[in-house]
Amino acid sequence: MRSNQTGVDHYENFPVASWLCPAPLRAPIRAIYHFARAADDLADEGDAPAEERLNQLAHLRDDLDRVAAGEPAVSAYASVVEPLGPFLAGGLPKHLLNDLLTAFMQDVAYTAKRNRYQNWPELLQYCQHSANPIGRLLLHLYGVNTPQALIASDAVCSALQLINFWQDLSQDIPRGRFYIPVDVLAEFDLPPQTRLTQMPPAVSKAVVATLVSHARTLMTAGYPVVRAVKGRGSWELAVVIEGGLQVLRKIERRGFDAAHHRIKLNALDGVEVACRAIYLKCLTLFK
Repeated sequence: MRSNQTGVDHYENFPVASWLCPAPLRAPIRAIYHFARAADDLADEGDAPAEERLNQLAHLRDDLDRVAAGEPAVSAYASVVEPLGPFLAGGLPKHLLNDLLTAFMQDVAYTAKRNRYQNWPELLQYCQHSANPIGRLLLHLYGVNTPQALIASDAVCSALQLINFWQDLSQDIPRGRFYIPVDVLAEFDLPPQTRLTQMPPAVSKAVVATLVSHARTLMTAGYPVVRAVKGRGSWELAVVIEGGLQVLRKIERRGFDAAHHRIKLNALDGVEVACRAIYLKCLTLFK
């Protein structure tokens, strides 16, 4: 789907509060999504310097505190914070929304300094703040809080974050956004600052194949979350998971050439995703 809440046109690999989602949950899910998307745009869209981006995100955090306390938001992005008010009053965990802002601030700082993630644990620690809170917020809305479900949700959300990185390599790297762990480059005897476009094509594709394999393994570890959520929501989760896996399949089908091409899903992919989601849902029913 696409969103332009903040004036930026967005492409997503998965549905957001679609008809598969229970009607009472669509409003809070949309409010969470638009808050996260607006904060993400502050972190990486446009040409603002890092200091200005950090200030804007700090204002957004202040507004979140105000709205959670029952006060009106005052920043330019009040319209994406205030819809969260009723749900925060109803117990939506504010600390998870704060975690998202922490991740976006980290993104700004890392991009400004051209920092690199050294290994998978360090990158997944970032995902713990940038992606996993979304899944935990959704589980809160569904009334699911078992440790097994939370662990599975974290795996799915971290995998989706990684898939987004590998899908956007051709766009992120020229913008100074580096997510390939240094340890992965070292496996191929490459220096930390090496870019995909600077590698021999065969090496570049081998690096991307490694990234794809890691994301796929993480995603499949999250299958149990489909069983943990009941009703139509579990179908939407199955579609989300298969949407992410479909991006990986397309990267693989195109020879792992993510250095020059960004992968997007089309209508035919949607048919395949739907069929695979049905299979995944049936698979989880009998496990």
